[in-house]
This record gives sequence, C-alpha cells and structure tokens, in this order.
Amino acid sequence: MTLDASGVNTRLRPEAAPPWLAPLVRAVDEGHVHRALSDRARQSGPRRDRQAAVLMLIDGDPQQHQLPASATVLLTHRSPRMRHHSGQIAFPGGRVDPTDINAVDCALREAHEETGLDRMAVTPVAQMEEVHVRRSGYPVHPVIAYQHAPAAVAPVSPEEADDVFRASIAELVEPDNRLMVEHGSWRGPAFRCRGYIVWGFTGGILSAALDHAGWAQPWAQDRVYDLGATLAASRNNERHS
Repeated sequence: MTLDASGVNTRLRPEAAPPWLAPLVRAVDEGHVHRALSDRARQSGPRRDRQAAVLMLIDGDPQQHQLPASATVLLTHRSPRMRHHSGQIAFPGGRVDPTDINAVDCALREAHEETGLDRMAVTPVAQMEEVHVRRSGYPVHPVIAYQHAPAAVAPVSPEEADDVFRASIAELVEPDNRLMVEHGSWRGPAFRCRGYIVWGFTGGILSAALDHAGWAQPWAQDRVYDLGATLAASRNNERHS
C-alpha cells in the first residue's frame, strides 16, 4: 500500500461534481439531507472532546446527466471482533486526529487506512453538518466525495474491516432492498445489500442522501422488521442486544 498524502486534497470542490451528482451536493449544502435525519441524530451529543469523520465515496460515469447504472458507494464491513459497532456495515471513517487539517483530511486518511484508497483519485464535493451517533454521543462529520480516477480498494486491516466493497446505488434503491427496522423505541431505515443489512448511522445517512438526490423509488416505508431477527438472518454477524 502506498503512503497517504496527508493534508493534501482537503478542500471541497462542489463545482467538480458530475451533473448527476450535483443534486446531492446541493441538497447537502442546503441542509436538506441533514434535516431528513432523525431528531436524535441531529441533536447535539453530550461529548465534544472527540469528533469523527466518515467518507461517502461515490463513483460513476462523469458524462451522464442522470444516475448512471454503474454508480456505486464505498462501504466496509466492520470485523465482528471490533469492540464498537462490530459487524456493522459502515462508511470508511474514524476519529479526528490532532494532525488532521479538517474533517475532509480525516475522512480521506481513514479511508486510506481501512481500504487503501488513494486520496488523489477522489474529489471532495460536500460536507454535511455534524451528525450524532446514538451509542458514542460524539459528533461525526460525513464527507461526500466523487471518485474521478481509478482506485483499487481492499481490506487493509481485516481485524478492523474484513470486507470492502462498492455497493451498486441502483440496487440499493430497489424497493425490495429497502426496509424499516426497529428495536425498542428506535426505528430507522435500512437496506439489504449482498446479504448484509445496512442500518443505523450508515443506513440513515444513505437513505437521506439517496432520497434527496432524487434517486429513490417508492418503497413500502410501513414495512417494519425486528432489528434483531433481521440481523440474525444476515451476513453481518453483529453482536446486537
């Protein structure tokens, strides 16, 4: 794996987004995606001593004006041996280090550490307002980027992320692949993808982004499944209680 060019390519360039990605960039900049999240995710958490950033990396034909059939989003499967969020599907990301210039720098560094992604192959185009993860309580900064050049990805540290893959956006928005899951008083959107269940923080961000980008199809939002049973039937191998 090549060394990461830390501190480089950290400026947002919304004007560089391809035409089909521009609606998502506008929706993020105007706050629509953030407002679509649950009240709990938008509320300030109790902790400000730690912050994190994640990378929503989108790929697809830059010449298209509508969502290309080839469009993908980069996801990882967190190892079931991880202490926190084990077995979950997640965007690459992690805690902001003191050496990170900003949230973009953090997201790109973490993506490189987890997947080997070359930060120079991507263009950061938007950054959401901070979102709060229910369990950790500290703010997370989602960064949206477009992959403008070929870049290989694979698990770098299997003990952290044991699967790295590009999920087809066309498949994610298929109505049969979308569902609502609930656990106790919590309810949120989820996706079926390659035998995995994408839910929680990642599922909420994806759902809001795909909806406000104009890529979603009508789906049965009243189709609610028990989270524990749904995860047990999936490949996630989560330790969920």
